Amino acid sequence: MTKRKKVLVFDGGYHGGLLYFKDGGMPINAPFEYVLASFNDLASTEKLIQKHADDIACILVEPMQGASGCIPASIAFLKLLREQSSNIGAILIFDEVMTSRLSNQGAQGLFNVIPDMTTLGKYIGGGMTFGAFGGSEAIMQIFDPRRADAIPHAGTFNNNTLTMAAGVAAMGEVLTDELLDQLNHRGDQLRIELNKIAREHGTCIQFTGLGSLLGMHTTPSPIHSTADLKDSDDRIMELIFLDLLEQGYYIARRGFIALMLPVGDAEIEGFKNAFSAVVKARGELLN
Repeated sequence: MTKRKKVLVFDGGYHGGLLYFKDGGMPINAPFEYVLASFNDLASTEKLIQKHADDIACILVEPMQGASGCIPASIAFLKLLREQSSNIGAILIFDEVMTSRLSNQGAQGLFNVIPDMTTLGKYIGGGMTFGAFGGSEAIMQIFDPRRADAIPHAGTFNNNTLTMAAGVAAMGEVLTDELLDQLNHRGDQLRIELNKIAREHGTCIQFTGLGSLLGMHTTPSPIHSTADLKDSDDRIMELIFLDLLEQGYYIARRGFIALMLPVGDAEIEGFKNAFSAVVKARGELLN
């Protein structure tokens, strides 16, 4: 639509195995022409956008970088991207595969920053293999099969009746606004309390994230992007993972935690106690 070739992405961004920008990008990334910007850095990002203004087709960003450790974008940063993309005529794409669970309107509704396109997935398929994208009418009309010049949208998992039925049941009968609010509030409170435990024991550990999504890190310094993780110690992360496993609690090895609807107060209390026992037992190793 824009007749341009460049895609503005962010260091640490993950949009699937072929669009991963850890340490600048992966060798197997899709062969587009990328402009790599620094996540949450307003000044340098604006400068890059202005430099490539005539060539940027789209800006692709996660409202919270998930695979890189649940690092939220600031609202000011997202608003900058919205303003600048509109100014230069580029398409702003929010990857909300993870953050769409933060409200019934996703992170964009939570932050009141509306992109031109959105990608979705995971839970909205009721646990089945599922992905979706949507956007403004001006963009989505090019997929209208009634048009002679329509762009085809084929795929192995398209129109899978089992997935659609699971998704309708999950989104229409199970996941209510009230339950979603409760889940995200529980996650926010857990993050606060885990950080309090980590500070009280003098550890280098901190938790980031939004709502029901949490990321554990082994640096006490403020985290705004993956650049702030350069002094993290993966050995400490591995140790905590194994200690929690021994206590009966499984988190992702990289420190990622996603709360589910069945997780209640008893499970939260048990996890806090287990984490407290781990940091107390390991003492100076976690400083």
